[in-house]
Amino acid sequence: MGALLLATGAPMARADAPTPLAPHRAVYDLTLESVSGGQVVSASGSMTYVLSDACSAWSTQQELNLQTATRSGAQTEIRTDYAVLEDKDGGHMVFRTHQYGSGVTEQKISGEATMAATGGQVHYTQPGVSVVPLAAGTLFPVAHTRAIIAAGRAGQATIEPALFDGTTEKGAIDTFIVLMGWKPPPTQTDIPALVHLGSVGTHVAYYDHATHDMPPDFDIGMRYFENGVSDQLDMNFGEFRMRGTLRTFTPLPAPRHCSVMVTPHAP
Repeated sequence: MGALLLATGAPMARADAPTPLAPHRAVYDLTLESVSGGQVVSASGSMTYVLSDACSAWSTQQELNLQTATRSGAQTEIRTDYAVLEDKDGGHMVFRTHQYGSGVTEQKISGEATMAATGGQVHYTQPGVSVVPLAAGTLFPVAHTRAIIAAGRAGQATIEPALFDGTTEKGAIDTFIVLMGWKPPPTQTDIPALVHLGSVGTHVAYYDHATHDMPPDFDIGMRYFENGVSDQLDMNFGEFRMRGTLRTFTPLPAPRHCSVMVTPHAP
């Protein structure tokens, strides 16, 4: 699990230079896809994702709003605000997660993480001060996305990099990613700016590192374009699944003045 990418022996699908990630703002409508015998009978929501280029770092912001109703009539409204500043060289990350709403316990997680070739560590400041080690090869969120896209372009079928994203106070989580094959352009999509890009369908399962062989804590299906944009989501919350549809896509400008430009490490 410490390896960055686990090759499957598939032949190289693309040999040209990768497309840079696109700074953008994406808003998704979330609608109930199915329920699996639990108490939830209805669910709706939205998710906003913003990726900004901050010269030597990537800034990521995400807002998830989710409303559910149960068979007994109980209603919950959950909001999660998430922000990360991640160095492009993969060496440092600052993070903050805040989950709150009706029917849920408020949770705040924040701190910073560092990584080197031999491993790294997380310094938490919330919910309490603690230090947790990170194994060599652990990826931060944007680097994790880049690894998925690179594996898709290379024709790999599965990868399983460890991920630290700042959403848990336990340190890194295990991920297992299935890739459904690289699709060259043109691509069928409602977003004209994405038609000329290649894409790959993915399924990402997230596991607690201590219980990796158990059912995943969460899993999501996505179609990733080679610039890092996703236009289709299939989110499994356990008792119910939600479909995410890209409602608005707004490209964001690159920074005008950067004293030092950093090239991300190849995944």
